[in-house]
Amino acid sequence: MNVLLVVQLVLVGLLAGEEFIVRWGVQRAISRLPDDVHVRTRIALVKTLKVVVPILIVSAVLASIAVVVADWSPWRIGGMVSLVVFVLASFLGTVPINIGVNDWDPAAPPANWKQTVRKWERIDVLRSTAAGVGFVLFTVALVAQLG
Repeated sequence: MNVLLVVQLVLVGLLAGEEFIVRWGVQRAISRLPDDVHVRTRIALVKTLKVVVPILIVSAVLASIAVVVADWSPWRIGGMVSLVVFVLASFLGTVPINIGVNDWDPAAPPANWKQTVRKWERIDVLRSTAAGVGFVLFTVALVAQLG
């Protein structure tokens, strides 16, 4: 069980860290770029992260389910609820937007691309917060268990 707890916490921590950096680091940086460079960078990020992030999400969620089933606690249930919020915000919010961004022509982005980016950013605040809260709750659960 200890190996599962460590692996799960590492995966959720990586997910929370990746989401934090994308939202508060990468997105802030690209928002300051000239429009054409911003669009090209956003498209490149979507094309790169659409492979890496889903693998991390699935791994973190499956490991979290295993931990909650094997040794549930109120902290772990809260952590799992946070991950569910994260997954729902992702697959109902940012993933459909990213699918559209993936097909943008960098030389001629859609007329509403800035509104699309703002919508993505609003949803991503929820996603990154939910991932971070999940990590904190799973960490508190482990600390309480080791107590």
